[in-house]
Amino acid sequence: MAISTAPTRERVPASAWRMLALGVSAQAAGSLFLSTPAYLIPLLHLDRGVPLAQAGLLAAAPSVGMVMALVAWGAVTDRYGERWVIAGGLALTAGFAFAAAAVPGYLGLGVLFVLGGAAAASTSAASGRVVIGWFPRSRRGLAMGIRQISQPLGVAVAALAVPPLASGLGIWAPLLLAGALTSVLAVACAIGIANPPRSAARPAADGERPFNPYRESLFLTRIHLLSALLVVPQFTLSTFGLIWLITGLRWNVTAAGAVIAAAQFIGALGRIAVGSVSDRVGSRTRVLRWVAVSGVVVMLALAGCGGLHWAVASAVVLIVASTVSVADNGLSFTSVAEAAGPSWSGKALGIQNTGQYIAASAVGPGIGALITAVGYPVAFALVALTPLAAIPLIPPRDQHSP
Repeated sequence: MAISTAPTRERVPASAWRMLALGVSAQAAGSLFLSTPAYLIPLLHLDRGVPLAQAGLLAAAPSVGMVMALVAWGAVTDRYGERWVIAGGLALTAGFAFAAAAVPGYLGLGVLFVLGGAAAASTSAASGRVVIGWFPRSRRGLAMGIRQISQPLGVAVAALAVPPLASGLGIWAPLLLAGALTSVLAVACAIGIANPPRSAARPAADGERPFNPYRESLFLTRIHLLSALLVVPQFTLSTFGLIWLITGLRWNVTAAGAVIAAAQFIGALGRIAVGSVSDRVGSRTRVLRWVAVSGVVVMLALAGCGGLHWAVASAVVLIVASTVSVADNGLSFTSVAEAAGPSWSGKALGIQNTGQYIAASAVGPGIGALITAVGYPVAFALVALTPLAAIPLIPPRDQHSP
């Protein structure tokens, strides 16, 4: 396994940008479905009296489904390619979204959210491989940063669309929207995505063990662990930011949704900028360290503003904190794929996502119960401990496999 050096710029084929656009759109549609339960919390908690911890559990249901399916989707992608994994997964997501729109009762809704999350995991496992396969290494930070805007883009659409649709029409309306979008993208990806070219794997010599990046070093393990820690602030803010603005700072639903959408939009731009910076400095891990340190600072600032009840300042810091909290994703995904190599990147990205979504699954009920016990400001301050714990896990330099 080689140590990286600062890369030179390489030409990117036009087809790579088409694949990237389809990958971004596909995962954004999946993210809309995954985010919909979180933005049903105001309706469930305020209008229907569902306790916050239970509403958070429902919001975590898609993450549970993703945890169960990510590694399997990654293995299927390594074996059969990206095109039909993405298209088929989106088609399944659409089916579960339409079924959830019609099912009565919260138990059935939760089960379909789990199944839909498992189906939507296909885009997370496969779209990263599309980027790694079609883009040269010197441009992957930028490309993966663009690819990573899919998640905040889907969350932003959910923040703007789900609360008014759910309040005005019912829970079924935003689920129909998610089903329609994933259906359209399933067809588009089946037509437009081509699997990237792959070099033939070098057969192992007699007596030589097949390549396994997890045996080569602890690099991937460290990235997986620190990424699970760094995802806690991200999902804390995306799950409870809206309800905090409404109940803690007395914002109306429309204005609060606009703040969350702005945070997601600016966060998307931040991912692109951070990825481009990592290309220019020739290191993913160095920039990752900067992001983790910033995460500690902004979560403490958010706790301070919330404790002082500064409504406008809290909203501004919430936008900054949300931007910082998502900035690590593209860096860590690129690091994982480059270190794993083409024969392992699908499985490694599946493991990466699994660790993140295990942490994310705990955020809904866990942070919901913490907020109930100590309030939002103290909870935000305690969440700052997770990026602090991630800092010593960051490897000193990048690694990549040929």
